[in-house]
Amino acid sequence: MTGIGLITPAGASAGETWQRVVEGKHTAAPDEALHGMPVALTCRAADFDGDAVLGRRTAWRLDRCTQLALAAGREAVADAGLAPEDWDSTRVGTVLGTAFGGVATWEREYLKLHERGPERVSPLTVPMSLTNMVAGQLAMDRGARGPSLVTSTACASGATAIGTAHQLLRSGGCDVVLAGGSESSLVPSVVAGFTKAGALSRQTEDPARASRPFDAERDGFVIGEAAAVLVLERAEHAAARGAHVYAYLSGYGASADAGHETRPDPEGRGAEQAVRGALSDAGLAPADITHVNAHGTSTPLNDASEARMIQRVFPTGPAVTSVKGVTGHSLGAAGAVEAAIAALSLEHQTLPVTAGLTRLDPDMDLDVVAGVSRCGSVDAVLSESFGFGGQNAALILTRA
Repeated sequence: MTGIGLITPAGASAGETWQRVVEGKHTAAPDEALHGMPVALTCRAADFDGDAVLGRRTAWRLDRCTQLALAAGREAVADAGLAPEDWDSTRVGTVLGTAFGGVATWEREYLKLHERGPERVSPLTVPMSLTNMVAGQLAMDRGARGPSLVTSTACASGATAIGTAHQLLRSGGCDVVLAGGSESSLVPSVVAGFTKAGALSRQTEDPARASRPFDAERDGFVIGEAAAVLVLERAEHAAARGAHVYAYLSGYGASADAGHETRPDPEGRGAEQAVRGALSDAGLAPADITHVNAHGTSTPLNDASEARMIQRVFPTGPAVTSVKGVTGHSLGAAGAVEAAIAALSLEHQTLPVTAGLTRLDPDMDLDVVAGVSRCGSVDAVLSESFGFGGQNAALILTRA
């Protein structure tokens, strides 16, 4: 992993995001765009201005989900010290994950159709809304002519994209892959759906306490938006150009619960299968993992299931963090954001605090990083992501 680009509620760059995550400062706030809805608390990437970053002429043609991806992709490529005009573009792939894609455009244009008639619908509606365009536009923007695809495994999408990139590199099909995820679905229809499903926190009067992973009083997640793009290279390719390496992507595992549409397996059996698959892929034992960057959504069922799985697989008790106490839950981008944070944890030898956690659920026998971030030896990090439909993905990153 040689380049990192991050646009999140915690900051409009990788450096800004890392700093706020380490400080444990929440980003949840009332959202004017959702005024009057039962839950109107979100984590927006408020510091990101698509017109300013991409130029107005480019930004107006893109859904915000794609704008975020392009900005993160540009930062990642620059951070890696790569120049698109110099690389073999046929050997550069693009794999991004998203759950909803251009849903904001779709909702806006549907309202135009309903209220003002078909003549008022934008001719760009389809290319702005198509899920694949989040990767397609980044490939066009950076001139990457290798495989370009989108993975959509709900809230595991970003992690699945990184795992897919891992496989492309191992197969020899690419030298470089731009991998990650992007999501911007803070629109009434999506928020209303999650609200009716009982997934969102109702702690709207105290935003600092709304997203509280593994807390005894957690009651749901705070929906967010974000994009994370990582530059992944074959080791020999990175070495040949003397690239700085943040971390090695050493293992990937995936599975399906094959159970319920929205509820995770109570014991986390599907998640365990993905985690053990990643360990096997990396050639590591559970005792080798020094840190777990958990999915940790702050929902009652997910956190309980994930905690049982971690306790079962890792009896030695690695330190556990969920960054969603700061960033909220960015759905299809979450796994990529957290993989980037995992890489930065290895780079800086620091374990981020789990913001919002004040009293650990007494049923959880976990060493959750609470109060303040920790400095210490970090050699191997497991980053876990799970999604509706029983989708599970696990990534293992090791120290460079």
